[in-house]
Amino acid sequence: MSTVEAERPAHPWYVLAAVVFAIGMAGTTLPTPLYGLYRQQLGFSEFMVTVIFAVYAVGVITALLVAGNFSDVLGRRPVLWAALLLSVLSGCCFVFEGGLPLLFLGRLLSGFAAGLFSGAATAAVTELAPERSRGRAAFTATAANMGGLGCGPLLSGLLAQYAPAPLRLPYLVHLGLLVVAAGLVRVLPESVPRTDARGLPRPQGMVVLPEVRGIFVPAALACFAGFAVLGLFTAVAPSFAAQYLGVDNLAAEGAIVLSVFLASTAGQSLTGRVGAARALPMGAAVLVLGLIGIGCSLLAESVALLVVGAVISGLGQGLAFRASVAAVGRAAPGEQRGATISALFVTAYVGISLPVVGIGALALAAGLRDAGVIFVACVAAVSALVCGYLLRHPLARAA
Repeated sequence: MSTVEAERPAHPWYVLAAVVFAIGMAGTTLPTPLYGLYRQQLGFSEFMVTVIFAVYAVGVITALLVAGNFSDVLGRRPVLWAALLLSVLSGCCFVFEGGLPLLFLGRLLSGFAAGLFSGAATAAVTELAPERSRGRAAFTATAANMGGLGCGPLLSGLLAQYAPAPLRLPYLVHLGLLVVAAGLVRVLPESVPRTDARGLPRPQGMVVLPEVRGIFVPAALACFAGFAVLGLFTAVAPSFAAQYLGVDNLAAEGAIVLSVFLASTAGQSLTGRVGAARALPMGAAVLVLGLIGIGCSLLAESVALLVVGAVISGLGQGLAFRASVAAVGRAAPGEQRGATISALFVTAYVGISLPVVGIGALALAAGLRDAGVIFVACVAAVSALVCGYLLRHPLARAA
């Protein structure tokens, strides 16, 4: 199908692309409530949980750096096909898992898939929307990302708690969803115009043009802080809930993780009303408040405070994240939009991985609770600095 056909208002192509995006991202967080079962089965430490999580982040960053611009050259659909294939291979690793090697390989492949989805699917959702729906499409893309990430832990937690084969069935169900996603990709139109001069794609790494940097730098700083909190919930929050809060229901653990992503989506829905220039510093400030709530929950051992902190943090992250993606997407030229968005996600996934590994390392010496408190204090300080920076250097002129 042609690009003209893709822009017909009668066809909600961007919604179908968002469904593909959400299904793909859900697979990346399926293991979150299952790490406790893996620890019992394989006998590894909490630090190893964070290392496994970091392997996923390394895969995301590698894919973004190596192939972040491939969809600009090859088109969005070929890269989405590759991401779906990697997701299937990752799911098979978990289905046939028999030890740490396949866990590591499954998470690495999942990271590769997420990296491809992040750039290509975000750009596809934006480009497939009619011109009058571009603002809505930007929210749809980020909501699909966060919604997919949040639904993964809930799906696996429910199946692991109430269905047989807790370490197999969640991945089998997701493999079925990937078949549905493949059917959707098959009918999606290509949003990148075809030319005979494309040639073979070459890795561009983190390419941010000078005219984009005024918007990209503060957006990347905000994403780093927000995604660090997401890393906390997707890697170690279920372990803390089980060890200190008496939450032994896997579905409940998945619901706690879901709450931060739902709040992120709600925060994204408010960004359009607030405006990107105000949403970025506001999101960083709200994130600080949420981190205070999380820190209090760790000290008081309160599930209610943990959920409140998760919701407030998610709102702040969502405000800043949607503003970042929308502002960077608008500022980047069309031929490098995928590469620029990928660079933004590289910064975000550095934030989602390195601090979490630090928690795991600190937990070996100080315990998981004290490590969590130190993490919260550090990220709150970074968020406050980001807020101050954005207040001194507002985006209004750059936007």
